[in-house]
Amino acid sequence: MIRLLTAVILLPAVLVVVWFLPPIATLLLAILAAGLATIEFRRLVAALGVRTSRITSAFVIAACAAVGSEVFRLDAVLLLAMMLIGAIAVLAGEPSPHTFASTSASLFAVFYIGLPLGAIAAVRSIGGPEAVMLLVVTIVVSDSAQYYTGRALGRSPLAATISPKKTREGAIGGVVFGAAAMIVGGKFVFPDAPPAALAVSAFAVVTLGIVGDLFESSLKRSAGMKDSSHLIPGHGGILDRIDSWLFAGPAYYLFVRYLHPS
Repeated sequence: MIRLLTAVILLPAVLVVVWFLPPIATLLLAILAAGLATIEFRRLVAALGVRTSRITSAFVIAACAAVGSEVFRLDAVLLLAMMLIGAIAVLAGEPSPHTFASTSASLFAVFYIGLPLGAIAAVRSIGGPEAVMLLVVTIVVSDSAQYYTGRALGRSPLAATISPKKTREGAIGGVVFGAAAMIVGGKFVFPDAPPAALAVSAFAVVTLGIVGDLFESSLKRSAGMKDSSHLIPGHGGILDRIDSWLFAGPAYYLFVRYLHPS
């Protein structure tokens, strides 16, 4: 019941921001999600014995803003992140077996969280609210199809050591129905898009969404955690809610940005 009530409150709030407010509001929402997700990410890798730099959140947010707008240059953000995170590792003192893991995890957060969320915010500016809504519908349809197809037909584990409840049959259902939703909706949102590009992008988006879900599950299972946090009642943390988006979003951005006529 708590899970349902939370969804009923949060989903309309996100839709209002995306549909009725200017693009900057979507970017600010992405930045908020990026900051909170980075806190969860740092806690998750800490459970694996890896300490990340305290400035990781700043660079994740800057990367999100750089991709989602022209506030910062992305190349400058990434170069500064590499130099400063490396410099902090040097200033920490004695060499440690964990130095490489720490700096790598800090830099990875920028790519894993900041860039994808910025890409989704950029979709709002490039393609309008309809483009973002098509991504929302695609992911929701894919997730729902995975669940119900898996319950009805699921027999073969998809990734038993990562997520025991997921099945290959459920994944196939998610890909088929999710891609169909994007293809059908894409004919209205992007009427001039080449059909082949739309179809390939649709299958890439939903497939990568499933991979993103499994990737975050793998991180949590490695760290011995069930949820990334308890921030959202009944749903876990921000990372638990956006795991599919972090892989699907960049693929969708590339389609909107480069593959369909502007």
